Amino acid sequence: MAARPPGGGGSSEPDAIEFGIAVLDEQIGKADVSFPATAEEVRHALGDREIPYDGKGRTITLGEALDQVPQSRFENKTEFLDALYPVFDRKRREGGGLLTSLRDALPF
Repeated sequence: MAARPPGGGGSSEPDAIEFGIAVLDEQIGKADVSFPATAEEVRHALGDREIPYDGKGRTITLGEALDQVPQSRFENKTEFLDALYPVFDRKRREGGGLLTSLRDALPF
């Protein structure tokens, strides 16, 4: 998942802000994770780091996300990411509640 950052589009700004599965995929690529793997093995390899789940920078720890996944063994990286996608998507949709939704809708 990724979102365009707010701003005037200057050259110093990134093209997109990565969050959720995109961030996790990159971190798995940098870590010493091999599949098949258990949730505990992935958690040990990556640590219990904060993963942003939306373009506003709100985060969930990897451990908290893994606790919400019913399976504990993953045959490959795709299966692992597919299992975590609903967790990030649910957190993103829950957002910060009504007040946050109203504030986000305002143009200033």
